[in-house]
Amino acid sequence: MTLLTIGGIAIALGASALILLVYLELRRKYMFIWLGSWLRGDWREPAEGPVHVLFCFVDHYEPQWRKPDRRQEDYRVDRWVEDYPRLARRHVDADGRHPVHTFFYPEEEYRPEHLDKIQGLCEQGLGEIEVHLHHDHDTAHGLREKLDGFVRTLHERHGALPLCPETRRPLFAFIHGNFALDNAHADGSWCGVNNELIVLREAGCYADFTLPSAPCDTQTKKINAIYYAKDNPDAPKSHNQGRDVRVGGKPWGHLMILQGPLALNWKRRKWGLLPKIENADIRAANPPTRDRVDLWIDTGVHVRGRPDWVFVKVHTHGAQETDMDTLLGDPVDQMFSYLESRYNDGENYVLHYVSSREMFNITKAAEAGMKGDPGQYRDYVLPRPRNLKIGE
Repeated sequence: MTLLTIGGIAIALGASALILLVYLELRRKYMFIWLGSWLRGDWREPAEGPVHVLFCFVDHYEPQWRKPDRRQEDYRVDRWVEDYPRLARRHVDADGRHPVHTFFYPEEEYRPEHLDKIQGLCEQGLGEIEVHLHHDHDTAHGLREKLDGFVRTLHERHGALPLCPETRRPLFAFIHGNFALDNAHADGSWCGVNNELIVLREAGCYADFTLPSAPCDTQTKKINAIYYAKDNPDAPKSHNQGRDVRVGGKPWGHLMILQGPLALNWKRRKWGLLPKIENADIRAANPPTRDRVDLWIDTGVHVRGRPDWVFVKVHTHGAQETDMDTLLGDPVDQMFSYLESRYNDGENYVLHYVSSREMFNITKAAEAGMKGDPGQYRDYVLPRPRNLKIGE
């Protein structure tokens, strides 16, 4: 065997090992669920300027994360109440609005004194409160009881949640704990309810904000979309597919799903080869750098037929101490400054800070064919909750 032959065999073995390593990494991160959709990029549409950027920051806000003592819980809430107003008031969008933080508060962690304090942020126009829930091996009946009681408490005790204009019933947005919406984990953990989309709709949920969830197996095949999902009560993960919300369209199925951007970041690579997954999660270990902001906006999540209204929904777990210096300090401060300098020139881009409720309202306005400045449609379908004082 010649040296040339040996070298060729070594190269082939090395290439095979690299291919196997890449395959195992893609499989470990469940990328085969959605990678085909990303490669097709079938959500994209060309947009004419100016592009309106609707920036929505949603928070899986869990003061009892990892079962701390009461002093630690209180610190987590007090840190936000004290520091977030100072951060937010340094920034304004094209409409003169400060950033608004949507606190998705867990039903199973309810403490009235904590929500009273967050309610204070809402009364300053800096936040809104919505529904978060962790549940495991639950039933449809158990889920209904949890949602009904918590929705009533949020509205009656804390002035949260909008009222349906027709029925005067409180409505809510939802984020599922552990990303397990509609029993989406392959092993059935952290939910158990295959008809969860139906139960949510019946309980008054107007939209779900759980996704993206990559690199988890709960991630859907459908990505970078605002769409309606129809529940199959006999099977999990019915929101794996659905019908896009589009200009001139109509509601379909059981629940609207509003996704944040999911992409591959080629500027950040593992082993210098594989791009990092960009899932719009902001943490100390993954701060909101300029290249990430650019990628969120370039992904272009939008209502079909209205590509000049780009929705950027980012998420975090804001009650975890390890991330608070990022979320309430320089990294997020600089993120807002970059959004305002790069994406708010009035010619190419116009920036709007929105809550999850406002994001839904603007989505419905686009569906109805509304044009122009989306900032005027913040209260298009669902009015402000009682505890929100913006403009009053």
